[in-house]
Amino acid sequence: MIRSVLFIGLMALAGLALWAHWPARKLAVDARVDRLVVEKSLRLLIVYRGEAPLATYPISLGTVPVGPKVREGDRKTPEGRYRITEHKRDSSYHRALRVSYPGPEDVARGLREGYSPGSDIMIHGLPNGHGYLGRLHRWRDWTAGCVALTNPEIDELFAAVEPNATVELRP
Repeated sequence: MIRSVLFIGLMALAGLALWAHWPARKLAVDARVDRLVVEKSLRLLIVYRGEAPLATYPISLGTVPVGPKVREGDRKTPEGRYRITEHKRDSSYHRALRVSYPGPEDVARGLREGYSPGSDIMIHGLPNGHGYLGRLHRWRDWTAGCVALTNPEIDELFAAVEPNATVELRP
């Protein structure tokens, strides 16, 4: 009995290790991206040009990944439809794409209910100086509500994502 429980535990850890190291489907060098779809439950970012999927990236989310972001400090990644409003080079993270959260509905809800909906939601790389973590960052959700990639992955996206690209964050 103990041996079978140990075996199952080791297999689960091996599966987690494989997932953390699973390679992304990379973008072509000259790719142009106009839509990003984050599938939170799958921990996956899919990039598109029109209706054609171009690449996929495994991701990490906010430390409380289930449910939509409601208020500042809830450590949730938003759900809904937004835009990329900035390509940010001078970030606390390797590179960042700013998401237009909070949208007008988010702000109105916060005003109505008496709290800040939060801000500074981005799709970003690893914290500056910690790029060596690479894909190991995927072992757990660790952001304050953002979507995190490895540094080489955010470099690819940073170069390919068009200004004002659509971002869909799905449960």
